[in-house]
Amino acid sequence: MRRGSVRAAAAVGRSPVLRGCLGAGCISASAILVRLADTGAATTVFFRCALALPVLLALATVERRRRGLRALAVRRGAAAAGLWLAVDLVLWNYSIADLGAGVATALESLQVLFVALAAWAVYQERPGRRFLVALPVVITGVVGVSGLAGAGGGTTGMHPLAGSGYRIGAAVAGAGFILTLRRTSAGAPHVAGPLADASAGGAAASLLLGLAFGGLQLRIGWPSFWWLLALSMTSQTIGWLLITSSLPKLPAAFSSLMLLLQPTGAMLLAAAVLGERPSLVQMGGAAMVCCGILAAGQAVSSRRAPARSRPAPNPAVEDHERTH
Repeated sequence: MRRGSVRAAAAVGRSPVLRGCLGAGCISASAILVRLADTGAATTVFFRCALALPVLLALATVERRRRGLRALAVRRGAAAAGLWLAVDLVLWNYSIADLGAGVATALESLQVLFVALAAWAVYQERPGRRFLVALPVVITGVVGVSGLAGAGGGTTGMHPLAGSGYRIGAAVAGAGFILTLRRTSAGAPHVAGPLADASAGGAAASLLLGLAFGGLQLRIGWPSFWWLLALSMTSQTIGWLLITSSLPKLPAAFSSLMLLLQPTGAMLLAAAVLGERPSLVQMGGAAMVCCGILAAGQAVSSRRAPARSRPAPNPAVEDHERTH
């Protein structure tokens, strides 16, 4: 058993695709934990980021002792990624209320397109053929998982037009978060440090958003606190540590595609934890998502980091390394 565990851990450490998929599985619990916490959007995002900071800062301290300091520009970039994250999560919560969970989940696929187009335009990362083939398969699967193809259609929101605007805005902000964090973590061998700075930026931004638009509650009940703590540890800490470590080693488009495992994981967790029974259409959609991402992941794993899939070097980090 111990040898098997060691081999499994070694396999995870070597494979960025596997690390990223495991991270996506961890953050799949977000929707359920948010529902159980039952707090407002800004409150949820603030506690999610703030409660993760003690653990991430401790890990960043150990990381700094082993790998040296990070350039100030890198830290600013990670904090900027946190601003994108806060906007993404707050708008995501609003979109579910105004649009309905089914449509909001289906529109999550827009983030993949935004990331792929931005990476192509900025980093000259042209999407591979397998990615283009897998993308419609995965999106179709996400639509199936969302319940839109079922009898109810998944349209339970009260303000579909406003909800669509929120969801599109969240997709743009999510793309900005992925690309900014990927760019930041690509320039240095740090993982916990950039994520700690991003979480600090996310906590600050959610605090400002809550004060500006209302809905922020710093006094919450203990049941909500424990659910938010679980959200912070599983999603913001473990999940994003795994994803952040894999981002620089994967094409940006595939990194975003990989995150579409979240609706499938959330469906499975809802069945296990909340007793919800997925339909045959939802189970078929989950199978399509997994098969599409698996096919695209095999193509990524078979390549040995071609030059066009690597982000451009970060000048601030290079200057920092030369002076230290």
